[in-house]
Amino acid sequence: METGTLATFDPSADAASFRGALGSFVTGVTVVTTDSADGPVAIVANSFASVSLDPPLVLWSPAKSSHRFDYFAKCRRFAINVMATDQRDICAAIIESKSAIAKVPHHLSHCGMPLIDGALATFECSLHATHDAGDHVIVVGEVTKAHHRDGTPLIFHAGTYGEYTPT
Repeated sequence: METGTLATFDPSADAASFRGALGSFVTGVTVVTTDSADGPVAIVANSFASVSLDPPLVLWSPAKSSHRFDYFAKCRRFAINVMATDQRDICAAIIESKSAIAKVPHHLSHCGMPLIDGALATFECSLHATHDAGDHVIVVGEVTKAHHRDGTPLIFHAGTYGEYTPT
């Protein structure tokens, strides 16, 4: 078992240490997609969480400082794609360009939402609620359709991608 000195800090005065502490938590990697007047748009997010089974609700939290924020703050529907380990290059492309989804293997849902081919799970959502949360907004979606398959998830920890290995 790893041990070390526990650093105590004031998160409101030391944003770098706070970000580092948050990076201690391993998350999955998602790509959130929506359609827009500019065409399909995507953003990589690790802020995904389940909220409720009845009704089926999920959430994610885009940063207000993101150049893509307005696309997602104003959308009425979106899809959350849970990425597999072999989809790291898709994440890299989407980080580089909001419109990279057009060049990523995907198909359109019955309502025209871009869904990434090969994703481990996809949640098609209608906007349920938004909540202001400091420098982010919490977006709650009601899942109208979901898809999933077996596979190994892409994870994110301490600023790097990785692979989950069950013990």
